Amino acid sequence: MEKYSSGLVAEAFWFVEFKKIIKLRHEGKAWDEIKDLCINENLLGISKEYRALRNYGYLKSRVDVLDEGLIEIFLNADLNNQKIINLISIAKKNRLFFEFLYEVYREKVQLGVPELTAGDINIFFKNKRNQNEDISKWTDVTLKRLRGAYMNFLKDSGLLTVSGKTKKITPPILDAALVNNLKDNGDGNIVKALTGVN
Repeated sequence: MEKYSSGLVAEAFWFVEFKKIIKLRHEGKAWDEIKDLCINENLLGISKEYRALRNYGYLKSRVDVLDEGLIEIFLNADLNNQKIINLISIAKKNRLFFEFLYEVYREKVQLGVPELTAGDINIFFKNKRNQNEDISKWTDVTLKRLRGAYMNFLKDSGLLTVSGKTKKITPPILDAALVNNLKDNGDGNIVKALTGVN
């Protein structure tokens, strides 16, 4: 089983950058060429080389979890589904974030609860701390930053609509091809996590 990671504190949604890299991969560009574009051509719009390299690494790992079918679906999907595919790539490479979607977001959708609160996320982390030795060692600052990252990912992907202090749950309408691809590749739980459907 993949270990839990708090690495998402260093990441953002990066949808525009994700899209650029998927297009380049689809056009047949090798990873070394894309890396070179990120560092020498400022593809990601980051002037500091070490940051460009770091963000390239994060984005590469996201794109790497997508099969050819998902990349094809991404290129033909509407904006909302493209954002969801970016979120799926994050969930596929981060066990804790996937479990958050499955255990918290999915349950809220199933129960018809209209909002997600900071308390919901805090309870999730408290339970994980009690269940897992690695997570129990994380600092409160790390958990606070993770909570912020999770909320941003949900907001940027359209799963949450924020108005003032209210974070309204807005389950996505998934493209049928996306649903079929996920189910056919053993990722039906991702569909359940996002839509609340059993």
